[in-house]
Amino acid sequence: MAHRNTDGHGPVAESAPIQTAPEQAHRGYKPAICVFCGSSSGNDLVYAKTAFELGRHIGESGYRLVFGGGAVGLMGEVARAARSAGAPIIGILPAFLRGVEPPLKSAEELVITPDLQQRKSRMLTLADAFVILPGGLGTLDEFFEVITTTQLKVHTKPVIVVDVAGYFAPLRALLDQVVAHGFARPEIVTHQDFVATPAEAMARITLRLSARGR
Repeated sequence: MAHRNTDGHGPVAESAPIQTAPEQAHRGYKPAICVFCGSSSGNDLVYAKTAFELGRHIGESGYRLVFGGGAVGLMGEVARAARSAGAPIIGILPAFLRGVEPPLKSAEELVITPDLQQRKSRMLTLADAFVILPGGLGTLDEFFEVITTTQLKVHTKPVIVVDVAGYFAPLRALLDQVVAHGFARPEIVTHQDFVATPAEAMARITLRLSARGR
């Protein structure tokens, strides 16, 4: 696994080599799916099961995976399944979280950033599409970052939310509430697709990327 430190303040591990080639060297190889999800597994086995299924679909569909870099929770489930199914995977992890979210050892590349903001920026840059699974405040922060940049026309990348067991029903209601009270235009509900399964998520992404000529 190649490691890189993006803050210029030394190596990320005592014996870890620093790879200097930019991430964009991967571009044109395989489209990259960025998955935002919990670093915990939740209190229902269906969440981990869905994360594993998504990772497997990503690998079997010939995509790359960009994820939060950790081996724990749903992100670990996605990454291990994607790697087992043949997907190249890139982890993006802030330095201060290395002790909380130990890096996945099977990641082909691990990028260490100095903070959460640069982590999100790097993930948004590398991704060709985004899938959101259940998670906590960090996952919600990442979701809103992506749809806000969609609203501002920074990108037109697909954003797919997998509504596992109705987990995201309150989020859909919140978006409707924002529109109903005049704080956003009705089209914000078109910035993301809500689906029920990983298979549906990947089908939507494949359709959207094919239409864009990826």
